[in-house]
Formats: sequence, structure tokens, C-alpha cells
Amino acid sequence: MRLLLGCAAIAASVAFSAEGPSMATGKVELKSPGVLAFGPAGILFVGDTVSATLTAIDTGDKTPNKNAGQIELKAINEKIAAVLGTAADQISIADVAVNPVSRRVYLSVARGRGAQAVSLIMTTDASGKISELSLDNVKHAKVALVDAPSAEAKNARGQSPRMETITDIGYAEGRVFVAGLSNEEFASSLRSFPYPFKAADKGAGIEIFHGAHGRFETNAPVRTFVPYKVANTPHLLAAYTCTPLVTIPLSELKPGNKVKGKTIAELGNRNRPLDMIVYTKGGKDFILMANSSRGVMKLPTANLDGYSAIVAQTEKQGVPYETIAELKDVQQLDKYDDKSAILLQTTGGSMDLRTIALP
Repeated sequence: MRLLLGCAAIAASVAFSAEGPSMATGKVELKSPGVLAFGPAGILFVGDTVSATLTAIDTGDKTPNKNAGQIELKAINEKIAAVLGTAADQISIADVAVNPVSRRVYLSVARGRGAQAVSLIMTTDASGKISELSLDNVKHAKVALVDAPSAEAKNARGQSPRMETITDIGYAEGRVFVAGLSNEEFASSLRSFPYPFKAADKGAGIEIFHGAHGRFETNAPVRTFVPYKVANTPHLLAAYTCTPLVTIPLSELKPGNKVKGKTIAELGNRNRPLDMIVYTKGGKDFILMANSSRGVMKLPTANLDGYSAIVAQTEKQGVPYETIAELKDVQQLDKYDDKSAILLQTTGGSMDLRTIALP
């Protein structure tokens, strides 16, 4: 998805050592294709829902590339299938992340379907060459989520909450944040791990007011988030299904804490946010959010602390937005450089990967 770094963390990354005290060399086993995010120094964080683990992989991809060139890869699922020697309908892509140093694109891929699917990480760049990132003998560190839902658990709809243990991840302020569900009373969880990894702790339980539903909720997971300073204080901007936008102070994300987020926007129900980034254009900051049913939204970030908390039933309220009409069927997005974003779009059975100018 995204590199989630503040300015101070970017400066610190110059001196960052990939080999933390828990970094070992060996094979990385991934049981399910999951969410991706970059930390500093070419470290790729991979969330594995089935095994309820977070893995940091030293990609060795650390050569700066300020003029990477634009990307236009039609039917990338077919191209990946050709590299792997399988059919395009056997390829699914769970996430896309750009290494902000090299501008190389990483894709979380499943080859096959169901329990027999194999999880892989593929890479590409402006040249169009597609390669598999070898996980056989790499420097890596892994931490298990101690509060993950049981693999046997079922919710009221008969669904497995384990499959939403990790819905998004990101790095900011020297920590890796993991959104998803836990086995706690407040099932909606935001976990925070210092990196390099140490012992794992429980996440913080999150409560929000969901305007479209007209009630406080603690069991719906954050779907996607980005870090952002609100009133000069580090926060996560978190989006939920149906579609509340919530601010959550990073300082409150402590193990076992019960945290009440502030709902500052309702963007319309019957919709799931898929991915979002923050970018600067014309001296102003904006959020770009891809959604399942409401297209790609552009929201201003000015004076986010000035919006009153939503505490009554409403369908649309708070931070305004515009829909970018020309962006259709966007499944994933990430910031490519200061002027461009990269999109994964679906058209019929085809998946296309391309860069666009930030709107």
C-alpha cells in the first residue's frame, strides 16, 4: 500500500540499519497474500492473515531512482501468469506498494485458488519486466499477533474474523501499525510495534461513532489508514466500511488501551474504502481514497481538527470531497512520486497497472 513516514522519520532513515537485533537470514513462509507497506532502507512489511504474523523483509532494494519513468502495464495478471507458468485466472493481486527509494513496484500475489494457493511477492518497474522476489534466503524478522481471532471462530454471519486479522499496515514514527480484528471485547484493533521488532503486545481497542448506522461500534475493522498530523499532532486517518473517516491520535495506541476515535466525515454508506494516500499539490495536502462503490474521492486535509465530531445518525457530513470521475474500477493505489500515483484497475477479467498524475 504506502510508505507511512513523517518528515523526521524520512531523515532518520538515512542512518537506519536493516539488520535489527531480530533480523535473521532464511526462508520466509507466507500462508496468505496480504497487505504490503514499506519502511525505511528497503524494508518491506508483509501482513499474513492466515498465520496472523507480520514479517519485515530486507529487499536490498536501496538504490535511489528519482527519474523512474511512468508505468503502463495492461493485463498485468496475464503477464504475471506467463512468468509463473500458469493461467491468468489463477492469479489474484491483494496489494500494491511502491518502494519510495527505488520506485520499484511490489505486488502481493496468489497463484491458484483456495487453500492450495501459493503466496508470492512480484516486482516490476517502468521497464515492464516482472520478477519474483525470492523468499528462500533473505534477511527478515517476524512477529506474531498475540491477540488474533481463533482460526475456528465465526461471527454472527458465519464468517471467520481471522480473515480480517490484518486489514492494513503502515510505518510511521518508528513504529509499524497493524489494523484489523482481535479476540478482545473491542474487536476493532490497532496494533503498534516498534521496529526493529521486540516482544509482541496486544493492540489498542478502537471505538467509533458510525454515522450511517447511528451508533457507536467496536467490532468493525479499520479498512485503510494513513498517518497525518492533525493540529500538529501525529494521528492516523482511518476509513471504515459505509464510510466513516476517523482521526485517532498515535499517542493513545498503547497495548490494551481503549481508544475512542473522532468521526470527522461520513462519505456514504453501502461502500467499502479500499486504499488511500496523502499527497501535496499546489502547496496544499489532500487525501486520495479508492472505494468499492463510490469511485475515487479527493478530500482536503486543511483544518481537520476544526470539524465537529459526528455523534448522530447521518449519511453524509463533515469533510467535503469530490469524485474523480475519470478514475474507474481502482482496486489499489499508492504514491509513486511527488507528482504521480500508481493504480491497479480492473476491467472485466483484466488487471491493469499504471501511473497517473496526482489530481
